[in-house]
Amino acid sequence: MKRNLLSFLLLGVALTMSAQSFIKVKYQGAKPTISDFVSAYLAPAAADDEEAMECDGEAVAWLQGAWESHLKGQKQADGVTVTADVKNGFVTIESKHVYDGDEQIIRVEMCYWNCADQKHKIFAFNEACFTNGKYSPGQFDGLILFRYNNATKGMDTIADNGLAALYDSLAEGVMPSFALPRSGKDITATLWFPSGMKQQKILKWNGNGFSK
Repeated sequence: MKRNLLSFLLLGVALTMSAQSFIKVKYQGAKPTISDFVSAYLAPAAADDEEAMECDGEAVAWLQGAWESHLKGQKQADGVTVTADVKNGFVTIESKHVYDGDEQIIRVEMCYWNCADQKHKIFAFNEACFTNGKYSPGQFDGLILFRYNNATKGMDTIADNGLAALYDSLAEGVMPSFALPRSGKDITATLWFPSGMKQQKILKWNGNGFSK
């Protein structure tokens, strides 16, 4: 019960960051690139809802600022880096700072997959926080998937994102973090145990989603 609740909470947090159930993706050319997906997801218009912004405005603002600086070729704020690999359909935005001697990292990854039906794409947004190399989940950590429709040129959140089986298998106190693929198609889940041990599991791309 608690593990299922965790998965819904993570989904809810990521949903408030978009503040929309349907996100239009604007692009030029024959098809959208990862930059188009990121721009659509982080667009200021996607965070206009006052209630959502009151909850997570700061979290959205630093991502929007970093992405906007990247698009304009401007210098990033101290400790912030943006990597956009358009060829491989992958973007990461990272904030790294040292507080009281502890290295703290907020890492946001975004990528997409072409579905087997050639009519849809899956776009993923993933956030994870680390302290001194160990997973230390923050308020906005989590993985959320969207299904993009070629016909409507927009994307909706996926209610069943293929992660339920993973969450259901977790022992009490075990926390998962995720790493999206810059190459290949599979998602790597790292399970962090209270003892300090960690274990990796691969969520395999099946042409329409993921399976454990």
